[in-house]
Amino acid sequence: MTELIKRLGNRIRFLRKVKGLSQEQLGELSGLHTNYIGQVERGEKNVTVESLEKIAKGLDVTLEELFRHIDPSPQADELQQLLDLLAERSTQDRELALQLVKSVFKWEKEKYQ
Repeated sequence: MTELIKRLGNRIRFLRKVKGLSQEQLGELSGLHTNYIGQVERGEKNVTVESLEKIAKGLDVTLEELFRHIDPSPQADELQQLLDLLAERSTQDRELALQLVKSVFKWEKEKYQ
């Protein structure tokens, strides 16, 4: 399969994990078979627009949000690594990480003023 299909599958997996859903739960919410969800996440299926719409509804996200961050860019790998790390953490841990990053950026900005 193409790299785009793999990136889309990774994005769906990421959003599913952030929402705390299993593949079975996403399958139920989207009206798609669990095996199909797994194949899409692994980039093994060339998913239809109709199925993408069902998956987006199951994840309670817009299609725009579903496609966000899948465009390849020089920073995509680093950003995806950060997103993957954060997806595996609790909401409290993600909030702490965000506060930490904001503090570092604020400190950096103040340092050069």
